Parts: sequence; structure tokens; C-alpha cells
Amino acid sequence: MQISVQNQTTLQSTVYRILIAISIGHMLNDSMQAVIPAMFPILERSMHLSYTEIGWMAFTLNMTSSVMQPVVGFFTDKKPSPYFLPLAMGASLIGMIGLAFSSNYLFILISILFVGLGSAIFHPEGSRVTFLAAGSRRGFAQSIYQVGGNTGNALAPVFTALIFVPFGQFGAIWFTALAALGLVLLFSVSQWYSLQLSTYETLKKQLTKATAHTKKRRNVIFALSLLIFLVFARSWYHAGISNYYQFYLIEHYHLSIKEAQFYLFIFMIAGAIGTFFGGPLADRFGKRNLILASTLGTAPFSIILPHLSLTWAWLVVFLVGFILSLSFSTLVIYAQELLPGNIGMASGLIVGLAFGLGAIGSVFWGNVADHYSLTFLMFICSFLPLLGVLTWLLPSDKISHH
Repeated sequence: MQISVQNQTTLQSTVYRILIAISIGHMLNDSMQAVIPAMFPILERSMHLSYTEIGWMAFTLNMTSSVMQPVVGFFTDKKPSPYFLPLAMGASLIGMIGLAFSSNYLFILISILFVGLGSAIFHPEGSRVTFLAAGSRRGFAQSIYQVGGNTGNALAPVFTALIFVPFGQFGAIWFTALAALGLVLLFSVSQWYSLQLSTYETLKKQLTKATAHTKKRRNVIFALSLLIFLVFARSWYHAGISNYYQFYLIEHYHLSIKEAQFYLFIFMIAGAIGTFFGGPLADRFGKRNLILASTLGTAPFSIILPHLSLTWAWLVVFLVGFILSLSFSTLVIYAQELLPGNIGMASGLIVGLAFGLGAIGSVFWGNVADHYSLTFLMFICSFLPLLGVLTWLLPSDKISHH
């Protein structure tokens, strides 16, 4: 069985200035999210938190953004809302103020809720802006958009080392300036977006008509369900590394908090680089092929990572981050082309629900670390990329040449 996802319509030309602007907005939005894991080692000591409580903080952030994203996407597919973009940044601004001044664990969680809500509102409309500005270069455009977000996330260990180690929790106040900058930038993007709404409705009808005859509803549901499961498993592995690898390095290799951030930064920035190259590679070699190569290709390196000396760990953690993230933007595009009339909801299901439900992994891994050990956590976690073999069951896609 094949599902053709080739774009049959004539799209407008690629609008690079909007792609760059929404990518920067994505970076600023995800920088707000990155503040939260950046604060983990600081709050763990200052508030005497358990690994499970740290897991609940990650869970609160990701579940807020994940559960709400498909809901926001479903709503905005029916009624696109350009000015949701600056509204999202406003919610994150409130969250940053709360994080800077919260004096107990409950207020920390409430502040995290605002950051998660801002992310849930931003992503579906950000994906629609990317779709409208992409023209015929959809893989490339999605990579530009997603690399902004991954870069924002990659800054978490930098924030820890340069801001939260010297300034403590109150360092979060510096990020209100980034949120204010994001408000101004996204307001200008919203003005352009609001002028494109008639174009979006036309494109949506054309895409739905052009692809409807190639898809059977049962096949689409199966492919989408499998895609969500693959992203879910991928995000469980990512949660294990991004939230707990720093603690493993501190405990196992006796590194300081600041030294451990170097390895985490290598992992995160490699992810941003992999995301950038992934979209064009998918355009060239096919989406399913890239998803398979990305997930299974990660497995040998993820399995050996916990057993390496520090001399090799930085190189292997880079390869893990790079290879795993090659498929990041491709997974989103694959879902969008399975649901061509529901760009926002498709993006919400993948970037939001499937990735965000991996937050359950944060709590699970925290419990594993508390009841067994960080070493056992890293060992079990390392085998998850092997589930990428299930990519073979996805319908093959025809490669579009533009």
C-alpha cells in the first residue's frame, strides 16, 4: 500500500522573511520552556526536591502544552487566529515572572502551567504560518521553523551554567526581556498572517481535494496512530536524556552542575543541527526512509552511551542528538499530509500530544531513579530507539521533486 503525499497544487513562492521571523519566535517560545529544565539542578538543591518531584515539574510543563495543543489546533483549523501568537508569548511572560518570585513548590508548578499554556497556544498557529510561508519547499520550511524551537531548547544547559548557577532561581527574571521581544516580533508576524487567511482557505481546499482519492480512512487512522506511537517512544528516550543525563554525569563521573551542562548542551545543539538537515533529506530520500534511518540509526549509539568514558561521551552524545533529530520536522510533515485539511491539529498531535505525552516518561524515569538508580534508568532508556523498526509498517510516501 502506498499513500501519495505529493503536493498537487500550485503554491505561492516561499516567504523567507516570515519563515525566519516565525523560527525566531519559535526559538524565543521554546527558550521559555528551556528555563524550566535549566532550573532543575538549582531547585533540586534549594528546595530539596526528589527526582520524582523533578519529574512532576517536567510532566506539568509537557502535559499542559501537549494536551492543549491538539485542542487549540482543532479550534484554529476551523477559525484561524493570527493574534494567538503574541497572546502565547504573554502567557509565557507571566510564567517567567512567577518562576522568578515563587517561594514554594506549588507556585513553581502554577508558573510552569502558564509557560506550558503559552507553548500550547503558539505551536499550532506557528505551524500554520510556516505552511503558508513555505510555498513548495515544505520540508525545508518545516526544518527552518523547527530548528528555531530546538535551538531554544538547546539553550537550557547554557542558562543553567551562565544564569541559574550564579543568580539562582531569581535569574528567571531576565527572560521577561526575551518574552517582551517575542511579543513585538510575533505581533508583526500576526499582521502578515491575518492578510493570508483567504489564501489559506483556498490552499486547504486544494490540498484536501488533491489527496483525498489516495487515502482510505482506515489506512490514515492506522498510519497516524503508529506515527504517534513512534513519536511517543522517541520522546520517552529524549525525556530520559534531557532531564536525567546531567544527574547521571554528576553522580557517576563526579562532575559539577556547570560541567555536566556541557554534555547536555552538546546533545541539545546536535538536535538543532539534525533538525535543520532533516527536512531537505526527507525531500530527497523520502519521509518514511528518513524516519526509519533516524530512529534505528540512533540505537547503537544510545546503547553504548552510558558505558563510555568522558573522553568519548561528548562525541557519542552529539551523534545521538543529531541522528535522533533528523526526523523531527519530517514526522510533523508526514502527519500534516495525512490530514491535509487539519494542519493545526496534525501539528498539535505530533509536536504536542505525542511528544508531550513523553512527559509521562519524565515521571516514570524519576521513579526509576529514586527506587533503583540513575545507572539503571540510563540502561533501560537506551534501548527505546530500537522501537524505530516499527517504521517499516508506515505507508510508503512518494518523493516529491520540486
